[in-house]
Amino acid sequence: MGPLKSVFTAPSMAIDPRDTATGIGIRWRGDTIGTIRREDNLALCTDAAMVLFYDIAGDTADHDDWHSYEHLHERLSIPGFVRASRWVSRGEAPRYMAIYEVTGIDVGTSPDYLARLNAPTPWTSAMMPRFRGMVRGFCSTVASSGYGLGNAAVVLRFTPPEGGEARLTEGLAAVLPGLTARKGMAGAQVMRPAPPPPMTREQAIRGADAPQSWLLIATAYDRAALTAAMAAEFGGAAARWEGLAEPPVAAPYDLHYVASAEEVARSPAHPPIVDPAGR
Repeated sequence: MGPLKSVFTAPSMAIDPRDTATGIGIRWRGDTIGTIRREDNLALCTDAAMVLFYDIAGDTADHDDWHSYEHLHERLSIPGFVRASRWVSRGEAPRYMAIYEVTGIDVGTSPDYLARLNAPTPWTSAMMPRFRGMVRGFCSTVASSGYGLGNAAVVLRFTPPEGGEARLTEGLAAVLPGLTARKGMAGAQVMRPAPPPPMTREQAIRGADAPQSWLLIATAYDRAALTAAMAAEFGGAAARWEGLAEPPVAAPYDLHYVASAEEVARSPAHPPIVDPAGR
């Protein structure tokens, strides 16, 4: 197989398996084929999450104010939402990745969640038309290793061949413990997408979302260590993703903001914003 494709088909960002900037490429460790499993430990707070990738037209600072001040507080007030993090791309990927850790994928169809999405605030209604290229979906963790959330991430998006999900997951699950055992690493997980959530008023304003793919997300507290670990555990001339019609795409991200439901429960909604710059 040829080199991995970078960051959602951006042709100028093609990644070679030996690329020292991202350290991406894949090799198998062992030939075990069996049912999908995950490690006892979880790299995130839960074993399910809603993951989004998107760009914003216009002022990204305005988006960040809305997302931090109103949107995350609102989402984390909904039963089932545990922690949320916003990430910013280091390359030509969609600028934003948002991860909402939830108690289960059933949160995506819960009455509380759908009621909130069907009654957007004025600020949210004004923001929605500025979203571009939204990829969104709830996912279940099917393999995980390590713990904690580092400030540096590499994300791989891929689609296993039909009937090959268990084999591919087993191969990736065998790699994760070696990846997260390396100095500077935090955690890593393989995530399987659930069926797309229903259309809501918020989505209707911004336009239909693209469905989420399978994901491998690895984080570290040391960007250089993450690059080296990915190269060591997934690199090499024999790198391959057996049976995939298209090579995976890879993207590096930096942590931008994180908050938990516990923090939200102890803080008031919509406190006054003091902006010396007058924005």
